[in-house]
Amino acid sequence: MISYLKGIVAGVQTIGNNRVILTLEVNNIGYDLQIPQRLTKSLPESGGMVQIFTHYQVREEVPLLYGFASPAERDLFRHLQSVSGIGAALAITLLDTLELPDLVQAIIAANIQILIQAPGVGKKTAERICLELKSKLIEWRKSAGFFVATGGPAPGILEEVQMTLFALGYTPNEVSHALHVVGEDIGLPKDAYVEDWIKQAIAHLSSQAEC
Repeated sequence: MISYLKGIVAGVQTIGNNRVILTLEVNNIGYDLQIPQRLTKSLPESGGMVQIFTHYQVREEVPLLYGFASPAERDLFRHLQSVSGIGAALAITLLDTLELPDLVQAIIAANIQILIQAPGVGKKTAERICLELKSKLIEWRKSAGFFVATGGPAPGILEEVQMTLFALGYTPNEVSHALHVVGEDIGLPKDAYVEDWIKQAIAHLSSQAEC
């Protein structure tokens, strides 16, 4: 119904713990859109112009608008909502937990451990997401321009590496990025020892923190 809105940022407010509402003024009309928290980092200051891609939804006879940084992010939001038991709030939480390419990769690779790091996503829900979306996203990512990265530990040791890094307090996005860098840029073999992957990932994450 509404593909996108282009207008002036009139305000951003957080309602409760995780609902972020962007008020966008378009031709003297203010639209309230619920957006991922991540999007606030790229918004201009109040009064700046921005284009937001939208999803219109009616829930319990109440019309709602959701806003996204790109058509691909909006499409993935719609894919996530097509999974039984996944509503808008949980879909946005998943989008906030991982960068878009990393989230697509996690679903295609059935990386349950990283998906359950999203608040409210349990093991059964993560498994259902992978089961219902894997084949769809393999096709979709071709047209969306996303390609699964080849870097990272072998599947047999990936879970242990991730869980150790999560236990140290690193976020899913930080862990995904670090393992990709260690595999692609540093060139650590996929079947290297778990300890080597952890050591190299921590070294990278520590160097990023010092920047």
